[in-house]
Amino acid sequence: MKNFFKIGEISKLYGIGVDSIRYYEEIGIINPKRSESGYRHYSIHDIWKLNVIRDLRSIGFTMEQIRKYLNHHTVSSSLSMLEEEKEAISKQMQHLQKLQKNVEHRLNNIHSALSLPLDKIHLRNIPPRHCHRLPEGYETEEEMDLLIKQLINLNQNRLYIIGSNQIGTIVSLPALLNKGTLSYQSVFLIDDEGSDIIDGGDYLCVTYRGSYEKSAYWGQQLTQYAHTHNFTIHGNLLEILWIDIHTTSNESEYITQLQLPII
Repeated sequence: MKNFFKIGEISKLYGIGVDSIRYYEEIGIINPKRSESGYRHYSIHDIWKLNVIRDLRSIGFTMEQIRKYLNHHTVSSSLSMLEEEKEAISKQMQHLQKLQKNVEHRLNNIHSALSLPLDKIHLRNIPPRHCHRLPEGYETEEEMDLLIKQLINLNQNRLYIIGSNQIGTIVSLPALLNKGTLSYQSVFLIDDEGSDIIDGGDYLCVTYRGSYEKSAYWGQQLTQYAHTHNFTIHGNLLEILWIDIHTTSNESEYITQLQLPII
């Protein structure tokens, strides 16, 4: 077995860039010997340190924490370090479990969206929904995307929007009925931690696939259906984005649900 390794060999062995290995040397973590020709030669002891660096960095320890430990490690400090590793791993496991539930939820959302009945008006009773709301209108998808990112930032625990059916917009019903145009009044993100509330109650709902321009047609159809069936409209139109640009770049795959509050 070799007693010393060149920096290139160490780099390939550990998948660590040469610059990183030199940085570890600069901050005093490893101390390679120099050959007569001036090349760095790394010992088995240096390799042990690289193992420690790799393991501790993978669970979030800083280089300063690692340097202090490696420069003076005892049985006592090793026990303390192992306790810290245990705690860090536990936190990572909790974080990964949350991520797993989040991904499962979003997978279910997409599968649910794909199974929704399309182009059929139906009545639903929907409970009150907490949400974050930005009372800003928009005209283009780019403007909406910026508002959505602002909404996402209101809850740092919700960093993912692929496969989310929690994002929606408020469409002005008077503008739709009087001018036949879609006037977006605000955007919202349904979230149990949100400070705003979308009223619960009965909603006429319809789901369609494709361009958002169809919201104008289906919004008018919902209104006509409400009048025909003697319902009283009780607010503006909600547009819920089940599948949008964050899930597919193919507009024909978008799935949108309109919800019209009635009494």
